[in-house]
Amino acid sequence: MTNEGGCTFGFGAVNCRVTKFDLRLGDCVAGMASLKAKSIDLVVTSPPYNLGIRYGKFSDTADRKSYLDWSETWAAQIHRLLRPNGSFFLNVGAAPSNPLLPHELILRLRKFFVLQNTIHWIKAITLPNEDGGEMSRGHFKPINSARFLNDCHEYVFHLTLEGKTPLDRLALGVPYADKSNIARWRHTRGSDLRCRGNTWFVPYETIQRREKERPHPATFPVQLAVNCIQLHGLTRTKRMLDPFLGLGNSAVAARRLGLTSFVGFEIDDDYLREAKGRCSRFAARSVGIDSQ
Repeated sequence: MTNEGGCTFGFGAVNCRVTKFDLRLGDCVAGMASLKAKSIDLVVTSPPYNLGIRYGKFSDTADRKSYLDWSETWAAQIHRLLRPNGSFFLNVGAAPSNPLLPHELILRLRKFFVLQNTIHWIKAITLPNEDGGEMSRGHFKPINSARFLNDCHEYVFHLTLEGKTPLDRLALGVPYADKSNIARWRHTRGSDLRCRGNTWFVPYETIQRREKERPHPATFPVQLAVNCIQLHGLTRTKRMLDPFLGLGNSAVAARRLGLTSFVGFEIDDDYLREAKGRCSRFAARSVGIDSQ
């Protein structure tokens, strides 16, 4: 089935539900305005950060007030679309020279949402080894500065309508390091699984050529979107939205977890074409088909 201004298509997989994709070319504000109110369970997205990043067909250089005013416009549509117990996961980063932008944005969005959780997406980290040395994991973009540290994290703000949305906390659970905690703490109920907390180490996959493997200047990993979906709860997520689709990693995450319905908007036809291709390739791998 094809929609005006975009396309709707489904991909099946063995023993998996079919995800119905509605990926549309066009401005997300106008696109969201065409959707029915209270029709979205989950939003996972990452808008442009207004840090001068070079996108294909978007100028990321608005003045601060214009950027925040525009953000209110698209946030108002998400507020209209979100169901009462829905979740909105907003990934926002900052430049070392512009550290207040994520916080200013969240302050603007308080008129629409309650900030229920703040998650720190850790992209690179260095930890001590048991032998006294150190090990480093993840990927970061080094900066040449005598003033600023390399920026190895971004925010994922969990926004809801009333701050009371239940979460499937143990869907991302981790085993206890000290197994004595299982019997000592009542809240474990005998289970060797605890809440992961609000620091998520999610590294990028290693790539060889950006222009071919990640032809977009600001994407988040598929796993980050997978975490958000699982935390909100698979059984409570019937329809998911990403108004800033980019290369479609959120759509791939939705397909990987077998969500029923996904809708996304993208203003760049090259990015949208890549997003559709990624969804197609993932579906082909799921059923053992050679996508080449």
